[in-house]
Amino acid sequence: MPSEAPPPALEALRLTRTYPGAEDGVPALNGVSLTLARGDFAAVTGPSGCGKSTLLQLCGAMDRPDAGQLRLDGTATEHLSEVELTRLRRERIGFVFQFFNLLPTLTVLENIALPLRLAGQKQRPAELAATQLAERVGISHRLRHLPAQISGGEAQRAAVARAVIHRPRLLIADEPTGSLDSDNGRRILQLLTDLNTELGIAILLATHDPSVAAAASRHLPMKDGRFLESHPPLESAST
Repeated sequence: MPSEAPPPALEALRLTRTYPGAEDGVPALNGVSLTLARGDFAAVTGPSGCGKSTLLQLCGAMDRPDAGQLRLDGTATEHLSEVELTRLRRERIGFVFQFFNLLPTLTVLENIALPLRLAGQKQRPAELAATQLAERVGISHRLRHLPAQISGGEAQRAAVARAVIHRPRLLIADEPTGSLDSDNGRRILQLLTDLNTELGIAILLATHDPSVAAAASRHLPMKDGRFLESHPPLESAST
């Protein structure tokens, strides 16, 4: 018998989020649906305040929607406890942010290895894996440095390595080139594209830069908390 197909990395159905404020609240996301299969690369674009970051926060299980359903690698999230959500993020999602978010008191090596150490892996194999990945992203000469001692481009390469060292199903990247010069931005974008192809990690990226969005296989423009393009409903997310 043929093997069963793996579940999508991400299934979101009619996600809605309103933040407190004014009389009726401030709507940030209004019934957005999205599916990412393993290996997909989608870029979300739109003006500030259109809902990009809110969408990424919900799809990365960093915040809960007011309504709608979310499945990550086949796991429904709506009834998970905060502890269970934390474990799900740690095991199946990687995050890359605009300002790197490296821990300043840890070396580059320790930062990259951190997801494996949090998962219970012993120090030596975790650091060996981190060293190999650092070579892959071109920062093996910076492993003993602290984040304050390296360039912005090197810091973002370390952040990308940390985000994928545990082979997540989904990578959330919020303006990953936004604080870099154009040359380093291109390098980070090429690195993300290569890792997407080589490891089959689905990527959901938010950007203001059309040249960054052009590298993705899917372009999802947003306005007023909605996609400008229609997306089919997710039947499997309703079960």
